[in-house]
Formats: sequence, structure tokens, C-alpha cells
Amino acid sequence: MEINEKTLMRDVFIDFLRKAMTADPTVVVIDADLAKCAGTLALEKEFPDRALNVGIAEANMAGIAAGLSSYGFKPFITSFAPFASRRIADQAMISICYAKQNVKIVGTDPGIAAELNGGTHMPFEDVAIYRAIPDILIYEPTDAVEFASALPKILAYPHPAYIRMHRKNPPVVHGADYEFDPMRADVLREGGDVTIVATGLMVATSLEAADMLHAEGIEAEVIACPVVKPIDSKTITASIRKTGAAVSAENHNVNGALGSALAEVVVENCPVPMERVGVKERFGEVGKVPYLRNVYRLNAEDVALAAKKAISRRK
Repeated sequence: MEINEKTLMRDVFIDFLRKAMTADPTVVVIDADLAKCAGTLALEKEFPDRALNVGIAEANMAGIAAGLSSYGFKPFITSFAPFASRRIADQAMISICYAKQNVKIVGTDPGIAAELNGGTHMPFEDVAIYRAIPDILIYEPTDAVEFASALPKILAYPHPAYIRMHRKNPPVVHGADYEFDPMRADVLREGGDVTIVATGLMVATSLEAADMLHAEGIEAEVIACPVVKPIDSKTITASIRKTGAAVSAENHNVNGALGSALAEVVVENCPVPMERVGVKERFGEVGKVPYLRNVYRLNAEDVALAAKKAISRRK
């Protein structure tokens, strides 16, 4: 599949599933009445025995996936991110992770990407929920290029995984030759004054912030951290030891996800001043992404301001 700036992550996901299901009869897709939104509706016609819709019953979807995994199948379950996290938290904990079942959970339109679906459908806590559960990989794609490289490796990962997938297309920041490594964060821009660690749609935003800082004579190192758990503490620690200041940037509550994970890396390995850019004690609301970025202070200007604040606190 040729990927460009207009390629939707949803299309990358469906292209991967189609190829995987053709090559491997154990790959199964299960939806909870949102197959049209996820794009997996087309697979129901192509693979009627392995692309299943269980109706508006997300907990049942997770339980079915766990059961199929116990018989050697490799299920992907998909729903809007709040339904793929909050609503199935117990099943994800007990039936999938505690039982060590190889289920891949895909939550679509996380955080402000939910846009007009509003507060009930705008999860700022999904990563925090999964991060508290042992032995699950948590991945949020940076762009479509990375996503295409990541999906085969996540399928091969023999443990549960949560994928926080945008259905649309955040800006492409990786070159066509990019190779995803689930255990590695990617240094996208080198700098010596501050480390900005970002995930998801905030990666491109952080690169924009780095350009703003450069114009002021401040060189920011920007690290894309698509896998929040297990986090690549080695790459991040090497950077913060060099810069002496850190910023996290995420489309999520600052508590429990990347902001907390980065704080733990900083405290345990190299204590430096740190600032967190993300949602702070707010619920979601209706709006388009530009408006929501302003409401929750998720713009490049906010990342740049946080970087300067962290630098000012450095002794």
C-alpha cells in the first residue's frame, strides 16, 4: 500500500488486516456494531467466518476474543476508544491479560480525535487504564507510515496489546524507509537544551514547537514515543542527561499515561525539571480538533512554553 499525506490510518489498518487474514487463517476481527466506523465492514463480506459483529456488547466482544485466543486464534477487537477501554476494563484485565490471551485491542479516535462525538466518547483516560494492567503493550501510532510498519510486528507480539488508533491521518513525520521497533523510541530531532517526548498527534505538534524554539535560539530534542508501555527508558534517559530538562506532550490526561511514564523515567534515572503538556482535570467536549487544541492547550505554542518553563527551572 502506497502511503502519503492523505492516507487514512483506518485504511492502513484494513489493508493490513486483509493481507493478514488472507495469509493466516487464525487472524480474526471482532466488532461491536461499529464496523462501518472502523472500516472493518468490508472484511465481513470477504471473511464472513472470521470478521464478526457481536452487536452493542463490548464486554462480550472481549470475552469472545479471549475464548478464541485460548483455541489458537489471533483476534483483533475494535471499537471507539472509550468502549475499548472503560467499558471492557474488567474483561481486558481478567479474561485477556490475567489469562494471558493474545488479543489485540484497537480503540479508535482517542482523545480530541473524537471531535463531535463529545465528552462521553472522548477518552483522556484509556492509556491510564491499560497502563495499570500487567503484561500489555500500549501503542499509539505517530503517522500512517509508522502504523504500516508497526502492525505486522504487533501481530507477531505474543502478548496482549492496546492500539490507540486515529481513523484519520495525523501529519506524516517518518520517511518511507522507516522501520518500527516496538521497544524503541525515535529521536526525530536532536538538540541540547530540552527533551520533548511526545506521542500520537502531539509528535508533529512537538516538531512544530521545536521550530519555534529554534527561532529563539533554543534547540529541542524531539523524541517520538509510540509505545508508552514498555517505555524506552534507555533512549529517553540518554537524552535528558544531555539536555537537563524534559517535557511530555500527549493527547491524554497528563496523569497515568505518557506524562506519568516520563516522570517515572526522570525520577528513577536522572532527576531534571519536567513539564507536562496534556489534558489537566477536564472532561471531553464537542468540537473540531483546532478548537479542542485551544481548549486543552495542545498547540505547538503550549509545548514551546512548557519547554521554556522547564529550562528556566534548570539549575
